Amino acid sequence: MTAIVYKIVPETLWHEARQTGVFHGAAIDLRDGYIHFSTGPQAKETARLHFAGVTGLLLVAVDADALGEALRFEASRGGDLFPHLYGDLPLSAVLWEKPLPVGADGLHVFPELDR
Repeated sequence: MTAIVYKIVPETLWHEARQTGVFHGAAIDLRDGYIHFSTGPQAKETARLHFAGVTGLLLVAVDADALGEALRFEASRGGDLFPHLYGDLPLSAVLWEKPLPVGADGLHVFPELDR
């Protein structure tokens, strides 16, 4: 469905993942049993709904094809299909990571995203 999926993650948690080469997920991911991702068009709304005003975040771009069958697109918010990874995220699948600062309006300032 899409070649790139995105994860919004606290910078401190991501630094821990770098130490081991694998990301096991944030607290919500561990609770739900899969790692939550967004597509490009979904990412800003995810930030607004779940990370409003939160600083110290990174936006991580991941090669969806590298995740294989463990990545599933499932109905979620408003029936939209969201990417969920059933397993750990190997950092070898990461394309890039960028800071996700909060602008003066309280919303996160996103880089240009691939769809």
